[in-house]
Amino acid sequence: MNINRLKEIREDKDLLQKDIAKVLNIKQQQYSEYEIGKRLIPINYLSDLADYYNVSIDYLLGKTDVRKIYPRSNITPNKK
Repeated sequence: MNINRLKEIREDKDLLQKDIAKVLNIKQQQYSEYEIGKRLIPINYLSDLADYYNVSIDYLLGKTDVRKIYPRSNITPNKK
């Protein structure tokens, strides 16, 4: 995971770690450990952050440099 991306996107929005910790309903220290790579960030927090920043999880993970989110699929599963 590109841990620098979490810090970069937060700072781009002029937010503090405590602001994001509040969004995730966690302590600032816990969020800090995600940013420095001391702890792995759970997928539900990644999803929440992607929604909050309006970016894809792939962008947060550093898998792409494209910030935009993917369009939702219109495909419905086949029902049997």
